[in-house]
Amino acid sequence: MAESIYLMQADGVRLEIDLSTGSVWSLTIERDGREVTPLHRPPWIDEPDIAGDASLPLHVRRLSGDFFCAPFGKSDLEAAPLHGWSANWSWSHIGSQAHPSGGVSARFELDRPILGARLVKEITLRDFHPFVYQRHIFEGGSGAVPVASHAMTRFAGGGRLFFSPKAYGETLEVALEPDPSRGRSALRYPSRFADLGAAPLANGGHADLQSYPFASRHEDFVMLVEAARSRLGWAAALRENERDVFLSLKNPADFPVTFLWFSNGGRDYRPWNGRHFGVLGIEEGRSWSARGHRASSEPNAMSREGIPSALQLGAGEAAEVRHVIGGIPLGSGWSDIQSITAAEGALVINAGSAEMLQLPFDSEFLATRRQAVASTGNGMGLV
Repeated sequence: MAESIYLMQADGVRLEIDLSTGSVWSLTIERDGREVTPLHRPPWIDEPDIAGDASLPLHVRRLSGDFFCAPFGKSDLEAAPLHGWSANWSWSHIGSQAHPSGGVSARFELDRPILGARLVKEITLRDFHPFVYQRHIFEGGSGAVPVASHAMTRFAGGGRLFFSPKAYGETLEVALEPDPSRGRSALRYPSRFADLGAAPLANGGHADLQSYPFASRHEDFVMLVEAARSRLGWAAALRENERDVFLSLKNPADFPVTFLWFSNGGRDYRPWNGRHFGVLGIEEGRSWSARGHRASSEPNAMSREGIPSALQLGAGEAAEVRHVIGGIPLGSGWSDIQSITAAEGALVINAGSAEMLQLPFDSEFLATRRQAVASTGNGMGLV
């Protein structure tokens, strides 16, 4: 399906969009004389028998990189596949323009509505910025929809995970793979915990969720809730074999939770077939875990804590969320990331005694703003 791939590039960054699902097909970042390719595609992506199997959701057949879920999880209010039409339907390129500070912006439109809303994806690449700036904008519509940006990376060997401060982590009521004839999960379901280094295991022990892998042949899902008053949410995956770092950045007002999907050989059924190893989804979300559209849109335990679990749509208005992903070479001696902060025109990574790194970054992109904005039309005007 080479004809469905749309190429974008700026100095130091190259991106491919799969127009059949709107997903990020590939991302290559050039920095310090190296190429970093932090995103994941599964082993079945070029297998004709999987590609042609209509019994599988399109987002699974074309699983790649990062895709937008609306709704996140099951669609039990408006008929749609798992993770919604945004991840399972075609998108059209509707316009591009040069960025005034160097680089390019492109817009894409989902070829069908969600809850009556037009959904627009805007992606910006900036020269020499090791990032992809993403906006997803719902124009009009009615109701509320839980959303998430579903980025994935893969560890060929081990790695370490670091996060902005979290209030707590929790698992669902039922294990991700409860049937031993189909797969297996390692964590305890349900559970809530404050220490990411001591998540309860089903066998009575504890797992360090900051170490990948923490178990063998397992499939697990965790929701991490951002700490109160957090201004910049971030996740960093240090991949030891690849000698690089995958970065995910957000405004917690957009995405108050981070979902971790540990896919490490824990599914034995098609197309996974026990061969999907070392994969981690770092998914920034506005959803009541993976409970689906109805549960996230109605009053629930999360929303009663004051944590938004869905995005409200409205006629004559637009609502949007923003997300940034990127990657950099692993610095010499890096084994820890103590903090990530946004300064004027820069992202500052504190790697402890090893290094303090400043990266070119649009520090205004994730700034707090009104959720309701004027209709964006087909133009490229940034708001």
